[in-house]
Amino acid sequence: MSIEQLEDIAQAMVAPGKGIIAIDESNATIKKRFDAVGIIDTEEHRRAYREMLLTAPGLGEHISGAILYDETIRQKTKAGVPFTKVMRDAGIIPGIKVDKGTHALAGNPGELVTEGLDGLRERLKEYYALGARFAKWRAVITIGDDIPTGTCIEANSHALARYAALCQEQGLVPMVEPEVLMDGEHDIETCYEVTEVVLRSLFGALYDFNVQLEGTILKASMVVPGKDCAEQVGVDDVAEATVRCLRSAVPASLTGIVFLSGGQSDADATAHLNAINQIGAQPWPLSFSYGRAMQSAALQLWAKDMAGNFAAAQKIVVQRARDNGLAALGKLK
Repeated sequence: MSIEQLEDIAQAMVAPGKGIIAIDESNATIKKRFDAVGIIDTEEHRRAYREMLLTAPGLGEHISGAILYDETIRQKTKAGVPFTKVMRDAGIIPGIKVDKGTHALAGNPGELVTEGLDGLRERLKEYYALGARFAKWRAVITIGDDIPTGTCIEANSHALARYAALCQEQGLVPMVEPEVLMDGEHDIETCYEVTEVVLRSLFGALYDFNVQLEGTILKASMVVPGKDCAEQVGVDDVAEATVRCLRSAVPASLTGIVFLSGGQSDADATAHLNAINQIGAQPWPLSFSYGRAMQSAALQLWAKDMAGNFAAAQKIVVQRARDNGLAALGKLK
């Protein structure tokens, strides 16, 4: 696939007023979500839940793509229609999570590195054949006493860049996600400094591996204080710091940026996105790729009566998509 074709897909992923829904939770993670609302974790329940999300009427009006898990990209609706066909028919681009999760970074206590590069080329070929047109890899950066180290940042940037190069080789748009965790007592200034260093390292590595930024999407953390920081800040402070950090570290040739919610409440994730886009035009579209912030309210309702609340839960998902789509334009009131 040519870089022009990759660029077309990337641009469609960040089309005006549209964002991406992340439903790529591993089986272990979705079990935790189900346990919290009283749902027994079975493959059929996972399939039914993903069907509820992906078949929501009108979802494609504000959702450009969905990140799936390995199990999900192979599943079908109750009527036997592959999820990927349902998505394409709704104008939603299928994506796939391809990393193998985080593991302790040897020699660096308290830090993590994402694994999954072994065999990735063949897995990407299979996912393309299954209908995926973009992929996602998540790195995790923790802020704490004397961390993150340069070793951790460099190791994760290197893995993200190798993954991205392999994606483009196989005709998939890479979504690179260097998540700076909200966990901790750090203030917003510390988050800014770490996020800027992480982004500079990432884009240096992408350059080294000849990754074409015109066919790449960044999934970024917002610049926020740690959850346990005594000094929390207002919505406009988060928006200003986030935009300033991105303008400092992200090349203008990148196709687009989508934000992760990263543990923010539904309301905060949407309010911050809206404020970010009210600042004014930037070199790249600034949209969303939310998981919990898109799903949590719908999951809670669906869990009470899976059959009876199916349509009502779908309406909640579509409303969340609409609100975040407006926020991606800075037009949410």
